[in-house]
Amino acid sequence: MAVDAAQAVHEKFLAALAAGALPRRDESPDPAAVGLPRAEAIDIFLSQLTSRQMDRLSRHLQARGEGFYTIGSSGHEGNAAVAAALRVTDMAFLHYRSNAFQLHRARQLPGGTPTWDMLLSFAASSEDPISGGRHKVIGSKLLAIPPQTSTIASHLPKAVGAAFSIGIARRLGMTGLPLPDDAVVLASFGDASANHSTAQGAFNTAGWAAFQGSPMPLIFLCEDNGIGISTRTPTGWIEAQFRHRAGLHYVRCDGTDLVSAYAGACEAADYSRRYRKPVFLHMATVRLYGHAGSDVQGAYLPKALIEADEARDPLLKGAALMTEQGWMTPAEIADAYEEIGATLARQAEAAIRRPKITTPAGVMASLIPPKRERVRTNTPSAEDRAAMFGSDASQMDKPMHMARLLSWALADLMLAYPEIVVAGEDVGPKGGVYNVTAKLHQRFGSARVVNTLLDEQAILGLAIGMAHNGFIPMPEIQFLAYVHNAEDQIRGEAATLSFFSNGQYTNPMVIRIAGLGYQKGFGGHFHNDNSLAVFRDIPGIILAVPSNGRDAVHMLRECVRLAREEQRVVVFVEPIALYMTRDLHEEGDGLWTSIYEAPGEGRPIALGDVGVHGDGTELAIVTYGNGYYLSRQAEKLLAAEGVKARVIDMRWLGPVDEDKLLAAVGEAKRILIVDECRITGSQSEGLMALFTERAPGKKLRRIAADDSFIPLGKAATLTLPSRDGIVAAAKELLAH
Repeated sequence: MAVDAAQAVHEKFLAALAAGALPRRDESPDPAAVGLPRAEAIDIFLSQLTSRQMDRLSRHLQARGEGFYTIGSSGHEGNAAVAAALRVTDMAFLHYRSNAFQLHRARQLPGGTPTWDMLLSFAASSEDPISGGRHKVIGSKLLAIPPQTSTIASHLPKAVGAAFSIGIARRLGMTGLPLPDDAVVLASFGDASANHSTAQGAFNTAGWAAFQGSPMPLIFLCEDNGIGISTRTPTGWIEAQFRHRAGLHYVRCDGTDLVSAYAGACEAADYSRRYRKPVFLHMATVRLYGHAGSDVQGAYLPKALIEADEARDPLLKGAALMTEQGWMTPAEIADAYEEIGATLARQAEAAIRRPKITTPAGVMASLIPPKRERVRTNTPSAEDRAAMFGSDASQMDKPMHMARLLSWALADLMLAYPEIVVAGEDVGPKGGVYNVTAKLHQRFGSARVVNTLLDEQAILGLAIGMAHNGFIPMPEIQFLAYVHNAEDQIRGEAATLSFFSNGQYTNPMVIRIAGLGYQKGFGGHFHNDNSLAVFRDIPGIILAVPSNGRDAVHMLRECVRLAREEQRVVVFVEPIALYMTRDLHEEGDGLWTSIYEAPGEGRPIALGDVGVHGDGTELAIVTYGNGYYLSRQAEKLLAAEGVKARVIDMRWLGPVDEDKLLAAVGEAKRILIVDECRITGSQSEGLMALFTERAPGKKLRRIAADDSFIPLGKAATLTLPSRDGIVAAAKELLAH
């Protein structure tokens, strides 16, 4: 029977110690020459031994059905030396082979129980202090390690954002934030992940910012084991890619040698901390057990290569260092290693008996972040507002379109909350494609109104990372169709953070997106995307769609409150076609404009509040966005024919407050759902189910856009609901 890979590596390590057959370190640096003292070196080595035994134990637990999902750190123990070179306050976004890093960082903060905590995670216990039993993750609130679940580069953009936020905080004089003003940020990943478009975008963003002189204290740690699952990385590829990359300082070290790893990590940390610039730390490693779980490397790698990697085992080189320096004998190393294994085994038997999550409610308990007390640090006076708005103040009592009202609302919010940062393509001096961010750059400066490069992953990653450091980011995605380039930043990173950290880590933000159809004179699919389906199935996020300027102002204020006080991730979709709309029924009526209601004025709109026009009991039209605008037009035509209808603006598409929506429908006998999004995956699907289940006596019909992309020219609205189409559908429903 074939010997398990982990057992084979284990036996080779013990045999080498027993025989004194340890590798020579002739070409490795001397610890004294790189400033590595004896005590530190031994501590790092013990962390490496512990990590190895944890790997072995996790495989044993899985084989017994007591552990879940094993992806080992064996061969990557050099990252313990990186932990030694950094401070506990340097936030670390780690990949899944970073057990040794977390274990060694824990040594820098005495009093913890790192092995017990990690074993609880292995056993999926509800007492796991990072995820509460929801996933085997590396992470710790105390150690400034946000949890990552599967890190094929998706965490790199937010690491860039976190690093960028440090410089912004210094410029703004902000204090008391999670990251000290001299902190650096670490992001680790593998050589295969370095090829991912998300990673390439992060490298480019960091280099782009640093090239222009923006502080970017960030270490990209590439743990290069030469393979991604079964696909080998071409020899020299990583170095060729990054040694001379613009904006990045390149450092190479050997992660299989403790001293080399420490020297490289110290060089990277010192450079990044001193010069506030990004570093690419290229660390050579080996992968000893295959990719994960039951992966058998022998199926796709030659035996000679596997044996060559095993000969480079970091524990063998670490043992060689200990004996060479006279710090530990082979027997002492073997004893320490076996004692660690025995201790962990005893802990594991206790860990697997600890409570598990047993109910759906328990699983979902951390989907919604915990609320927090936020002290308002600035209550702008009338004089402050007058000074900020200048000549605009004299226009605020005149009816304005949505774009102008949103611009003023953003300015008021930024004046009130200094932690708000607006970021996106063209949001600066230009004021955005539709002038929604007009004058914000002039009023608040480039530290709070950030013109980004053209990369939606970078924009959202920037926001997530800044939120990690106490900001309330308001990133702008220029058009709805563009979000699909980066939707995993919302789905896989922003929305999951509270869930996988048991509410300990959050990234509150308000993502503004210009979208939906009906835009005239500028369009096609990429500027008239009429699908919100991507947001509808992401647990925990809030989706808001205003239909008019007054609502947009109050809903945006509520969105910021939800982010600040409830730590929510909010998506705020602004209907492009309604930005500049003034008239409802006929030219010049001005019925789709509003005066600007300053903070504290007017009736607020809370999460879940719906808008109702009319009180008819024959027909309720349930809709949102452009659909509400068109339905208001249809309602007038129906009224002229004696049909009394009410038009309900949902406003909040996720989560839908079902009770408030049903109350708004009231006694109406018939419900017509008008949905401007494509019929497949549209809001109308959920509404049909809701009304069928909770209002079974009512007659239902829906109209939605056809399952088509939107073309140019006069054909742009052919597949979308229309005023006349709503009238016809209403009449047909009323006839039955």
